Amino acid sequence: MTMTVAQAVERLFDNTALRVTAFDGSSTGPADGWPVRIASERGLSYLFTAPGSLGLARAYLQDELVFEGVNEGDPYDLLATLEDGLVPRGLEWRGIPELARFVAAQRWRIPELPREETPSRMRRLASGLAHGRRRDAEAIAHHYDVSNRFYELVLGPSMAYTCAAYPSAEATLEAAQEAKFDLVCRKLGLEPGMRLLDVGCGWGGMVAHAVRHYGVNALGVTLSKQQAAYAVARLQRDGLADRAQVRHQDYRDVSEEGFDAVSSIGLTEHIGPRNYPAYFDFLRGKLVDGGRLLNHCITRPDNGHASLPERGFINRYVFPDGGLTGSGDIVTAAENAGLEVRHHENIREHYGMTCRDWCANLSKNWDECVSEAGRGTARVWGLYLAGSRLSFERNRIQLHQVLFARTTAAGRSGFGLATLFPERAARTGVGSA
Repeated sequence: MTMTVAQAVERLFDNTALRVTAFDGSSTGPADGWPVRIASERGLSYLFTAPGSLGLARAYLQDELVFEGVNEGDPYDLLATLEDGLVPRGLEWRGIPELARFVAAQRWRIPELPREETPSRMRRLASGLAHGRRRDAEAIAHHYDVSNRFYELVLGPSMAYTCAAYPSAEATLEAAQEAKFDLVCRKLGLEPGMRLLDVGCGWGGMVAHAVRHYGVNALGVTLSKQQAAYAVARLQRDGLADRAQVRHQDYRDVSEEGFDAVSSIGLTEHIGPRNYPAYFDFLRGKLVDGGRLLNHCITRPDNGHASLPERGFINRYVFPDGGLTGSGDIVTAAENAGLEVRHHENIREHYGMTCRDWCANLSKNWDECVSEAGRGTARVWGLYLAGSRLSFERNRIQLHQVLFARTTAAGRSGFGLATLFPERAARTGVGSA
């Protein structure tokens, strides 16, 4: 007797959460489980040719794996249900032959891939080696040059695409993003007249905040053309262009030196752990003696990884060539480059809340997001943000801010005896108490 799709699911998973129906008429799972339909043999091919997140994403994006009632802009509840209620089984030897016959009876081949998926790392070699300038520019463009309007709809008015810092559980996303930029400014010890370099500056939020509230002169650089254009217009609109500049430029091409402070907020994820030594050595060279560097980035809770899984959803759909490792590797590389650690903290819970609020924006503005970027891209973002929220909450990824100093030859760091970063009483202008 030929095994049904439902029987194959039962052999492979301990399923307490999904009510699965398949194209062959079979079904399995609790009657009150989340209804999911495997629409065709094509859908099954996606799942079997790329087990795990990549196959699930392919089938979902091609409407071959249909979850009834899912919120496409915020599928957090679905992802939590899948994680908690669909657990891979250890196969018993008696069941292996029958499952093998089921697999052999299928004519497995990878169907047409969703257009939102990037090629594999090997196929991307046509653009050069990973983290060469051309390939880095293409990877950044894939993620960030979607549409400035799309990002406005998802990120909100701040246009800040990095972890916010919530002053309270009730704080709005906008208040939390302003608090994040202010926290970075305080850690960097910014004062009027100082020079700030912001690498990977995005849409210019950090540059604008530091110039407006701390009176610095700032330079921001980004590899995204759309980000740079938006940031330049933002600075001109807000009357800050006389003290701030944003360039469409690789940070490695910044020729100026003598900065009092460098902020790197969300760039390290893109450069690859193998490039950390050169990255920190370069940034140290941009600082004056006693200058400070604040590195803010996503990390893993361990130091045993160097890149994102090649056949994982994030690598193929979100961050081509991205890489994450633990904060220990970051600190080691920076210290080996001659930087001194002065402060280090993990604020991963704040990133879970940030992703929650971005998903809420995506859901609220779903129709316009789809109109702007396409349903496939919008669904990818729903999966990505909701999945990231779950990973931050469950400590699979973290967010570390590490503050470094370039000490003088005599060992002076410029910090004195200060150990805290007191909040400014007001942010209406330079010199607030």
